[in-house]
Amino acid sequence: MRGDVRSKAAPRVVHRPEDASHWCPVSSQSPISARVVLLCGPSGSGKSLLAARSGLPVLRLDDFYKEGDDPTLPLVAGTSDIDWDHPGSWDASAAVAAIDRLCRTRRTRVPVYDISLSARTGEETVDIGGTPLFIAEGIFAAEIVARCRELGLLADALCLNRGSVRTFRRRFLRDLREGRKSVPFLLRRGWRLMRRERSIIARQTALGAYACDRDEALGRLASAAVAGRAATGSGTPV
Repeated sequence: MRGDVRSKAAPRVVHRPEDASHWCPVSSQSPISARVVLLCGPSGSGKSLLAARSGLPVLRLDDFYKEGDDPTLPLVAGTSDIDWDHPGSWDASAAVAAIDRLCRTRRTRVPVYDISLSARTGEETVDIGGTPLFIAEGIFAAEIVARCRELGLLADALCLNRGSVRTFRRRFLRDLREGRKSVPFLLRRGWRLMRRERSIIARQTALGAYACDRDEALGRLASAAVAGRAATGSGTPV
């Protein structure tokens, strides 16, 4: 890892409970004062850990999953399992709206999602403070690369690639520890994702994300942070 990224403290990201039932839609009324790095990669590739180590504020894109009773949820072919790895299980429009709001106003309301319940359990406010750069991470981040670029919000898009066997092990142990789903479901999903990992990465890179390992990703994040400070004249450490 690059010490110049890891050693710096992350700007404070404030999460506050909210009672409102909707979060802010996309608005083009305010100027852009921050930009986003979209961080994708196969489930279990280490996106959340890398984002935390970067020292940058983080928006969790997994909080924009649809709820388990949504009739539009896709199924795994030939089974009754919901395909939580299909982009159709995720609300891309709401995710882009939150990113746009953060880039323009530096704070927005977002849902809080419980993966074990397949349900949204509330809302909170995310505040990125004065930083000119933040990360939005999740397995579907590549799906919104083009939209974020069109809106002028994109600083970079990265696809974390750690190797299928290593990713399988990390994913299964994490999901088991967190009780995300039943063990049979986790094993079926893990085996299916391990066989599909090359195609997952190929899709995400085709959508505009740059495939790299952890160290290269941290280096690119550091460069994007420097560029962001230069562009905004900000002295805020990131």
